[in-house]
Amino acid sequence: MYRLLRPLLFLLPAELAHRLVNALLWAWARLRPRPRAREALAQELWGLRFPNPLGLAAGMDKGQVLAPAWFRLGFGFVEVGTVTPRPQRGNPKPRLFRLVEHRALVNRMGFNNPGAQRVAARLRRMPRQPGPVGVNLGRNKDTPNDRAADDYLAAFRALAPHADYAAINVSSPNTPGLRALQAADELHALVRAVAAERDELLRRTGRRVPLLVKVSPDEPPERLDAIADAVAAAGGDGIIATNTTLSRESVAGHPGAPEAGGLSGAPLREAAERACARLYLRLSGRIPIVGVGGIFSAEDAYRRLRAGASLLQLYTALIYEGPSAPQAICDGLVRLLARDGLTLAQAVGSDARQYGGGEHSPARAPVEI
Repeated sequence: MYRLLRPLLFLLPAELAHRLVNALLWAWARLRPRPRAREALAQELWGLRFPNPLGLAAGMDKGQVLAPAWFRLGFGFVEVGTVTPRPQRGNPKPRLFRLVEHRALVNRMGFNNPGAQRVAARLRRMPRQPGPVGVNLGRNKDTPNDRAADDYLAAFRALAPHADYAAINVSSPNTPGLRALQAADELHALVRAVAAERDELLRRTGRRVPLLVKVSPDEPPERLDAIADAVAAAGGDGIIATNTTLSRESVAGHPGAPEAGGLSGAPLREAAERACARLYLRLSGRIPIVGVGGIFSAEDAYRRLRAGASLLQLYTALIYEGPSAPQAICDGLVRLLARDGLTLAQAVGSDARQYGGGEHSPARAPVEI
């Protein structure tokens, strides 16, 4: 059905189609039976049970908290956001563009969201879901970097009590200056501050909310190494690799390529895989990686697991492949694991050194965090 609807949806402006599909999915998913469990794909990380490793990336659900619908599509976890402390309108429209021939999107949305307090209220009212629901945290556009920690702490305090994990977004290209927070010293200080708030929440409530950091695919290998070390040393629990890219090399000549913003979709696949493998080798088991960027099929997902990701996320594939994509990918993953005689845990990182750079990323002994 989606194959028939997609040409009509693609006649609409991309952001209008996005909102329309969200509304349709919400109505459709309420009638849809829950997808069957796949025991071969279930795992536990950070004390959370993931029914399968495929999650919805931040950016699709910007604070509407449509998690019940996303889970009925077959996702194993859902990430809401990016959410800022104060409501934010985002950048002027148009700000979302399709590059259909490349199965890609360019977005410069600018963290449009209803603000942490409203999203927290929606999370609080939501019944328990079959998998984890995380929140992606950002700073407001008008907050300077020297006060960025205040925004991340405010968002964490509002949202974390109602979420299963939290992710610090320091890698969106659409908030001026944000990526500067990925510098090792700045990132270490930021993660350490939010991790201290995480530990205080544990002391008060007995709930430990894992803290992840979402990074850019545009960092050179040595900077990725420094980012990995900074996150782990500061008490971070995981890394999401990666956000969108500013590179247009793979889509050069397309009319949409000059649009400002981050590029997502199939052209990001190779860079995201390389970053995932580099981080996996550098971290050497200290903290897990969530792989995202250019995952459209079971084969893409399997490659990302073997590159070092313990969990996966997708966004752009939903636009091009439709609501059947999550179940199709999970079904395919089960077949690929069975074909190779591997468990999910055995597949993770099994090909990481084939991506190159392993000799420049010496294995590090696991450390206590």
